[in-house]
Amino acid sequence: MPRFATEPAWQHGTPARTAILLVNLGTPAAPETVALRRYLKQFLSDPRVVELPRLLWWPLLNGIILNTRPAKSARKYASVWSEGGSPLKVHTEAQAALLGEALKEQGEEVDVAWAMRYGEPSIPRVLDQLKADNVTRILLLPLYPQYAAATTATAMDEACHWLLRQRRQPEWRSVRSYADHPGYIAALAASVRRHWQQHPRPESGYQLVFSFHGLPRFCLDRGDPYFCECHKTGRLLAEALALQPGDYRIS
Repeated sequence: MPRFATEPAWQHGTPARTAILLVNLGTPAAPETVALRRYLKQFLSDPRVVELPRLLWWPLLNGIILNTRPAKSARKYASVWSEGGSPLKVHTEAQAALLGEALKEQGEEVDVAWAMRYGEPSIPRVLDQLKADNVTRILLLPLYPQYAAATTATAMDEACHWLLRQRRQPEWRSVRSYADHPGYIAALAASVRRHWQQHPRPESGYQLVFSFHGLPRFCLDRGDPYFCECHKTGRLLAEALALQPGDYRIS
């Protein structure tokens, strides 16, 4: 196998193109047992996701989990599946399209693409297509506001593995996190206010719960900033909504 991937055709003087690549977690190809087994094997084989010794995890994954969980997960996916696919796929695709339209309205000549860390379209596949389309500048944007090794870092890993095989690498930038970005906080606050307009908050005894995805405690102990960044997002959102400490809770 050649060390480097075959380069697409190139002509000197070709105008440089810029692209933003949105990356989300992933989706199975179909709400079926076989597709779920393939998806879960890729996902749960990632050492960023499961930080157990391979000798311990591999028999458990291949001997038990991949023989019992796919069918159960397939039924759950089937209950939310649409003509466009899984909800995550549908919303990610729409988000990329809307971002592309918004940038175009502002006069920006930027391509917007999307990929999944697990499943299709894969990060390498989309990067190959961008390169074939003569994109020479890429901004990688994992769609995780708070950084975690199991989410943002593994997306970065996959993109960097692709870079290692490129003879002519594109210019490269990436977004690490945006847990405290004013635009992100403002969007969250606007969402809460819309809910309050439809469902007025009670006079007393009311708490707003900010719920984040969980990670094992040892991730924090080993230096993962996810826990801290979630709390920062919660604090800034509470400030934007003028909430007092007893008015909200982070979980």
